[in-house]
Amino acid sequence: MIIINFTGGARKVFQTNSLEITNTVNNISELITHLISQKPENTPDFDGKNLLIAVNGVDSSALDGNNTILKSGDIVNIIPIIHGGSKTNVKFSIKKYQVELFQIKKSNSNKEYLLALRKKFPRLKLQAISSKFILDKDHAKKIINISINKLNNDQLLSEKIETDLLLRFANTTQINDAIKNVGLSKDENFILIVIGNKSNVLKLHQVICDDLEIIFKNNNIYFIKKYFGISNQTLRSIESKTPLVDLLVEKATILI
Repeated sequence: MIIINFTGGARKVFQTNSLEITNTVNNISELITHLISQKPENTPDFDGKNLLIAVNGVDSSALDGNNTILKSGDIVNIIPIIHGGSKTNVKFSIKKYQVELFQIKKSNSNKEYLLALRKKFPRLKLQAISSKFILDKDHAKKIINISINKLNNDQLLSEKIETDLLLRFANTTQINDAIKNVGLSKDENFILIVIGNKSNVLKLHQVICDDLEIIFKNNNIYFIKKYFGISNQTLRSIESKTPLVDLLVEKATILI
C-alpha cells in the first residue's frame, strides 16, 4: 500500500487530503497515470504536470524523476506548483545553498506568521520582503548572491543573513527603516526568501502551499524607480540590457 497526500489544488481535485493506493504502481509515472484515471468527475483538471512530488520527504527530482521506484509503505506528497496557470514560486542554487522564493498572500503578512515558520523550520534562513521591492527573479537572485557571499566572507551588515537581505533590498544600513519600508505590511503580499537544503525547503513548501499567490505578477519598475529616486536619464547612461537591476545591485553591493 502506498499513501498519497494531497496539498493545495490537488486536494480540491481529489476532494480528499489523502488516498491509499493498493493497485500495483511501480514508479511515479505509473502513479500519475493511475491518479488521472481515478480523478472524480466535475473537479478541476489534473494532467500530472507542474507538480512537486516528494517520496518519503525527498523531492523526486533529486531521485529519478518520474522513473522513481515506488514500493509498499512509501508516502508520496503531491504539491501543485502553479496557481491559475502561473507559478507561485521560483527556485535556484547559489553555491551550496538551495534558494526558493514564494509569494505569500497579504492575509499572512504579519510578524507572527514569519516567526511561526522560523520556529518550525530552524534550519532554514527565512526573510520576508514586500513584493513591491523585488523586480523579478534576476533581481532577487543577484541581491541574495551578495548576501551569501558576504556571509561566506564574514562581512554581513548585521549578525544574521536574514537582516542583511532586508537591508540590501532596502538599500540602507538602518534596520528600523528597512523593516518599516521593505518588511511586512498588512496591505501587501510579500516574497518569502528561503535558504537551506532541499529537504527542509520541500517540507516548508508543503506547509505554506495554501498561502501562495502568483509570484512576480506585478510590474514594480515605476514604484522602485520613484522610491529610490532613479531617473530615466540615469538608466539611459548605463550600458546594460537590465540597467535598473544592475543599478539596484550596485547600490546593494557597496553598502557597508
